[in-house]
Amino acid sequence: MPHWLTGTLTCLIILFNTLVGIGPMLIVALLKVAIPLKGFQRHSSRIVMWIAETWAAGVNATINRMTGTHWDIRCEGTLAPQHSYLVISNHQSWVDIPALLQAFNRKTPYFKFFLKRELIWIPFLGLAFWALDYPFMKRYSKAHLAKFPEDQGKDLEITRRACRKFSNLPVTIVNYLEGTRRTPAKHRAQNSPYRHLLKPKSGGVAFVMAALGEQMRSLLDVTIVYPQGKPPGFWALVSGQVDRVVIDIRQVELAPELFSGDYQNDAVFKNRFQKWVNDLWQTKDQRIEQLHTELFPANSATHQADRPSAPNQDIEPSASSRD
Repeated sequence: MPHWLTGTLTCLIILFNTLVGIGPMLIVALLKVAIPLKGFQRHSSRIVMWIAETWAAGVNATINRMTGTHWDIRCEGTLAPQHSYLVISNHQSWVDIPALLQAFNRKTPYFKFFLKRELIWIPFLGLAFWALDYPFMKRYSKAHLAKFPEDQGKDLEITRRACRKFSNLPVTIVNYLEGTRRTPAKHRAQNSPYRHLLKPKSGGVAFVMAALGEQMRSLLDVTIVYPQGKPPGFWALVSGQVDRVVIDIRQVELAPELFSGDYQNDAVFKNRFQKWVNDLWQTKDQRIEQLHTELFPANSATHQADRPSAPNQDIEPSASSRD
């Protein structure tokens, strides 16, 4: 089929799948709000997540059948749906989301994102995000905070409240440490010390780890690489123009001291945590370079210039959200 027809049919099937699932999901979510019994709400949350997993399985099957994209998933160790995980990933494209669905659906608990508040207005999906208890964040500019300092830290309070809600059930929380999709323009504007990544933000992940504590089995360090070079858009995926996506998953055991400090008020712990994040990001940058060398061997000689190691810079404490 021509690409335009493949993309149109794929989108229509996904839309139909979404419309079928959104009704039952909203009914259960409204009952959960109306009946404030902890046992009932916990059971309702499980039903909502089962509906979401069924929807994701349908999306995965549709994309795989219609597009022929090869998902090259490389995972260290085994995953378990009864454990909680924190997922961190580089972020380049909307295709990153279907990549996570392919890698984790029904292998870990259905994942939660910290979303920009504006995304609640997306038709159908915004309601689904609300039903799934996705936290909606409002990001404030430095100019706004200078004028209204009372708004400082509100996003972190939302993170705390969300994590308290997640503590009753196994959950997979996805945190994009870069806070936005990486583009060449953003990379240049930041003067990022990493070749393939934007600077990470550590505040959100620190609060997630402190709130969930030992409930988390491990941290899943996800690295997504697109062999075609430039990250593709969503239309390129659904229209069959993405041949392969590499999803590299590394399990990172977390030291107990990372859960026990006070990131907001303890400067020593904050500096130590930021160094841990920077080291993690430096390792990820090197891993991306290795994957590029594997995927583009003819071009590897042009990518050998050394980059400086990531400094232990001050990182604004902020919960990462999708852009």
